[in-house]
Amino acid sequence: MAIRFTSILLWLFVINLGVAFGAGLYEARVVVAGWAGTSPQTWPNTGLIFWVYVTTVPLTLLTIANGVAAWRDATPRRHAWRAAVAIAVLERLVTFGYFIPRMVSMMSESSAGPEVNAALAQWMWLNHGRHVLSLTAWGAALRALSLSHARPG
Repeated sequence: MAIRFTSILLWLFVINLGVAFGAGLYEARVVVAGWAGTSPQTWPNTGLIFWVYVTTVPLTLLTIANGVAAWRDATPRRHAWRAAVAIAVLERLVTFGYFIPRMVSMMSESSAGPEVNAALAQWMWLNHGRHVLSLTAWGAALRALSLSHARPG
């Protein structure tokens, strides 16, 4: 039973990281890219509409659960799994420490001025780093999943 539960956790982690990466790229290229020069009052609150249900809660909880499972794991996948968790933790920290608060701050502005446009441009540029973290965590989690049937050793 424990083996099945940890495998399910890892599968859910892989799936959620993949969705978060793909949705993050879509949002960056399609949604947020169209916000420059527009009033923040017109920006859809994608955090409450989408992200809270995909990453804010689920990915954070899956990262914690996978951290516990990866720490206890003694199979060859443990190194890749722990790396995936560590990178996901870093991504979650920068998300909660910078990206969410900064977006909330920008969205509270009443009009699009030079300060908001500069802040949005910086947010978008730094977001590329977050995409790299998400992709790297996803790749490591996929590697761990591919090693799931390897024998301990």
